[in-house]
Amino acid sequence: MYIRLDQSSGSPLYLQIVDQVKSMIAGGALRAGDRLPTVRELASELVVNPNTIAHAYQHLERERVVETRRGLGSFVSAAEPVLSLDARRARVAALLDRALVEAHHVDLDADEIRALLEERLLEMADAERSDELAPSK
Repeated sequence: MYIRLDQSSGSPLYLQIVDQVKSMIAGGALRAGDRLPTVRELASELVVNPNTIAHAYQHLERERVVETRRGLGSFVSAAEPVLSLDARRARVAALLDRALVEAHHVDLDADEIRALLEERLLEMADAERSDELAPSK
């Protein structure tokens, strides 16, 4: 599992880990049932305090993205989302709002933003399709 932390980003390290794990799941690099590195393994690899990794894993577990199996480790969950559709839409809307503010500051117009979103959606669809065609583990 490849995670890259940016100490100067202003975003807490544990949230960077959470975001990247979610991104790997959305992109198909991690699938339901895949085992995550142990807290110690990932802390050693990223050269961070193990509490940072534990905090990230706890956050992912609360969101039901990851499930911890005592004595076995943490695994990508196959559980359904616990949030209502309205809550999920609100969460994504807040993220889109942040992205739109950033797009404004880097001078992207509405057409460029739409094109970028469409490109990303197509990439996700392609990744999902190629995952469906890949042989099972």
